[in-house]
Amino acid sequence: MKIEEYLSSLPRSIISGDDVELSDETIKEIFRFAELTENDIFYHLGCGNGNSITIALQEFRVKKATGIDNSKEKILQGQRLLQEKHITNGSFLHQDVIVSDISDASVILFWFSDEKIIETMTARFQDLKPGCKIITIWGPIAGYMPDKIDFPYILNITPFKKAESLRDQMLAIFNTDCIDFAVAWEFADRYTKAVGSKNFENDRFLTILQTVVIWINAKNLGIACGDEIPDPVKSYIGILKTFFNIEVEHLLDH
Repeated sequence: MKIEEYLSSLPRSIISGDDVELSDETIKEIFRFAELTENDIFYHLGCGNGNSITIALQEFRVKKATGIDNSKEKILQGQRLLQEKHITNGSFLHQDVIVSDISDASVILFWFSDEKIIETMTARFQDLKPGCKIITIWGPIAGYMPDKIDFPYILNITPFKKAESLRDQMLAIFNTDCIDFAVAWEFADRYTKAVGSKNFENDRFLTILQTVVIWINAKNLGIACGDEIPDPVKSYIGILKTFFNIEVEHLLDH
């Protein structure tokens, strides 16, 4: 099957990220990356279990922190967490993020894969006050140059700076003139370590899949190193097809 068919066969909650919870250490890395301070008003859109809100308030001493999620169960879980820790300057809202009031935000963590949500929120972000920081994971805000990168963490600051092309955006993210197998693997591995599970075999598979996707995207944009497919990429393409029945070669522009 083609990779698109494989992804569509997975539970929607996995694709949307609803069942992926960032570890406490990953949350702290993100906050250090964003230079979160006691002067910030923080929002986590799609907050999940709420650990980011308590960490922002207790360890980074932000002025206010709000978690927003469309899962009532997770919002109730977050609210209980605040009560247990006697935190009064945090809140959780059971809402759709596309209609939530985020006008006072100074830092926002936004990690979604739904293209409609991304498109809607990108337009909303541009109405926020200048200097607001938007943190994404893996994928940059489409059409705009990032202001700071520590892959897989990417930060854009309002007002956004237009990217001349997707190629320029990718070069900025990977900080290299060309992407070879080693670079693709390094960045895929960083992503896996940031969002991976406790199951090592699944993490390894995710790294392989992301490595191939990164290299193919680079090849299609003309920023891969060399004209030939590297042997390791050929091997992984073969492994995905032979052992997992996942075909990715059609993604290559011929």
